Amino acid sequence: MKLPSILRLANQWFADTPERALDQAYKAALTIKSIEDEHFNGQKISARSGQHSDSVISYFEADLKKYLNTIRVRLREFRTSRSVFRISEPKTTNGLLGSRDNLARYDPIELTEKQAIIIEKLNFIDEILKRYSEPEPSSVSLIPLSANQVTQANGNPRTTANAKTLAQLKQASVNPQNDALETVSDKTGVVPRSILRTVNRLQRELDPKAEEEVVKKFRTSRDKTLISIKFILTLIIVPILAHQVAKTFVVGPIVDSFRSENEPGIFLNIDMKEEAFTELQRFEEELHFKSLLGMAPKLSSEEMEERLREKATELAEDYQYRSSDAIKNIFSDLISLAFFAGVIVTSKADFVVLKSFIDDIVYGLSDSAKAFIIILFTDMFVGFHSPHGWEVILAAISRHFGIPENHDFIFLFIATFPVILDSVIKYWIFRYLNRISPSAVATYRNMNE
Repeated sequence: MKLPSILRLANQWFADTPERALDQAYKAALTIKSIEDEHFNGQKISARSGQHSDSVISYFEADLKKYLNTIRVRLREFRTSRSVFRISEPKTTNGLLGSRDNLARYDPIELTEKQAIIIEKLNFIDEILKRYSEPEPSSVSLIPLSANQVTQANGNPRTTANAKTLAQLKQASVNPQNDALETVSDKTGVVPRSILRTVNRLQRELDPKAEEEVVKKFRTSRDKTLISIKFILTLIIVPILAHQVAKTFVVGPIVDSFRSENEPGIFLNIDMKEEAFTELQRFEEELHFKSLLGMAPKLSSEEMEERLREKATELAEDYQYRSSDAIKNIFSDLISLAFFAGVIVTSKADFVVLKSFIDDIVYGLSDSAKAFIIILFTDMFVGFHSPHGWEVILAAISRHFGIPENHDFIFLFIATFPVILDSVIKYWIFRYLNRISPSAVATYRNMNE
């Protein structure tokens, strides 16, 4: 392709930027509208607009946040690019711009229709944004305001902003599934609430649309499961691939080249040196032992020295490779950690779905299963035998990074970290699990005794 054609295509692509940005924002707004019509009876996406569980509401709110961000970004791109480029205009017969004859050839009807379409799209997008920028109607102020205070708040932008912030904080503290504040008479009514819940359940089951609602919930649960499994596999596979690729093709050649040019030492730390000396000494004792028992021919001092030289050379190559491998692991693990964080940052919606999926699994277990998992976890990491396991883990980490084992640090870590972890687990049981599932806490105490 020739240079003029490339420049013409690039110019056309930049000229179409306002239209393209507006279309993307319009598609995101249409997607939000379709979710409202299909799952929330045409109302805004909220816990008050549908009979969905908290997990489903979190799933849709994550999508809503993603589409609203898309709309805002594309609108900024539309306004910025429109100040630089014009909306693409109908082409003239000869493709030249600037003369009066060519300007006269523009079709005013086509231009008017195009402007009407743009205005219609912008009005639709502004309607969606306005709907989700308004505070929830249920976030009522707990402190009544007088008419003068309301007038002053409406007149002062700073007071209005503070009022909005206060309303948002109060809205977050109110249960989203309750349309109004629950009074004492509601809590202690004439008819027990369990009977009312049973009647409501029977009404839902006898509803002609009950089967359709069950199918919708099943599809939502299935989609959440698929998204969560894919996200978990992504969190596992992407860092591993990044580690192997970086270590093989990026970090490995650089480290090998640097160490070959600078002729570094064989051993990266004193632990490797002591380990190599012990292995060489054991090899020499093994040769001497076999010769004394007649299992091998008796070696002269020259032959013994030659065998020891070969073993020393073999050990030097092995430990030099292990030293280089430890340095490669440090940089490769940093790259792998960066990819792991990048996946989480770029997939916030999937992370919210995964959190909801894990909550459903954990809190959906039976009481005995919850108690068993808690006892297994605590005994493994903070129990009586856990120090031996922590020693093995810390020693493996030290060998992985080529760091000498510091026994003082290991003993200090074992003396503090399991204690802190045990305190966190007990606080979680007391603060959250005791409120969500008190029967599981009772089962845990009975099994632990």
